[in-house]
Amino acid sequence: MRKYNVIGLMSGTSLDGLDIAYCSFQFNKGKWNYILHSAETIKYSSAWYIQLRDAHLLNGEELIKLHYEYGVLLGDKVNAFIKKYALRNVDFISSHGHTIFHNPKKGFTFQLGNGVSLATTCGIKVICDFRVLDIALKGQGAPLVPIGDKLLFAEYDFCLNLGGYSNISFEYKKRRIAFDICPVNTALNYLALAKGRSFDEDGVIAQAGEVNTQLLTKLNGLKYYSKKHPKSLGREWLSTYFLPLIGASSITVQDKLATVVEHIADQTANVVLKNSKRGKILITGGGAHNRFLISKLREKLPSHEIIVPSNNIVNYKEALVFALLGVLKMEQKINTLSSVTGATRDSSGGVLFNS
Repeated sequence: MRKYNVIGLMSGTSLDGLDIAYCSFQFNKGKWNYILHSAETIKYSSAWYIQLRDAHLLNGEELIKLHYEYGVLLGDKVNAFIKKYALRNVDFISSHGHTIFHNPKKGFTFQLGNGVSLATTCGIKVICDFRVLDIALKGQGAPLVPIGDKLLFAEYDFCLNLGGYSNISFEYKKRRIAFDICPVNTALNYLALAKGRSFDEDGVIAQAGEVNTQLLTKLNGLKYYSKKHPKSLGREWLSTYFLPLIGASSITVQDKLATVVEHIADQTANVVLKNSKRGKILITGGGAHNRFLISKLREKLPSHEIIVPSNNIVNYKEALVFALLGVLKMEQKINTLSSVTGATRDSSGGVLFNS
């Protein structure tokens, strides 16, 4: 197998920005090896933040228009990235897009960022729409990162990503399983906005608050947490079940933040302890920078080794793995695991657009 040089793109539901990572992959002695050469997060302008935040409210024509415009935006950002790092050998772009709708129960998912617009803007072929095949195969279409956990980070017992939602991946009865645990940055950032901040840096506001037992009990009692995997979360669930409980509580914002952090730690610890009394946990995603949340996890999982790696992996693991998903698609190899999503079979998801 030849060496691949790929740009991975990831835009998470917490709207932190667009993650761009230039990576190399090579298959050697039965194992995929990678190098993450350069990466950065490009913050959205205020106008784009609002458009992405409210995209689910658009009518059909407006949404399609935004789909194409966002594809051009992605292309412009990739072009600037290529110029900045003087990249000369990019085989293709592997783009997750930005999730606007995700409702596997009703058989659909939609990631904004038209592949043709992106490919023609850059003059580089693009692989995107990674979730749609799995949804068609009756799967959840998520999470997709576990194949990367299995192939690139096998030395860890658990791979935990603390993004807009937390998701976890691990081996169970010789099969990789994974699922979303609970909201993280989508909920924490929502509350931080009430304090005039885009996020609660280091969890300082939450740490100053007190856990409200009544709200915590209600959050921990949500039916999703007792469901068996495969399962996944999205904006629809958050706005229907989670945020109304937060909004109905009359406690202070800092107490709400403290309670949500406790809830995240509770749900994460429940999942880990149900499957292992000890082990190594790799933590990535924006929530890995929340010192208060990490301290809570260490407090509830004292027998586990919690590892927060270098910032490159913390911040860009998902962009790295989506680059790998594109490589596996090019190789016509499995990149979506039915043991994770509940689909009728494993598949090689993604749609190729030539420039």
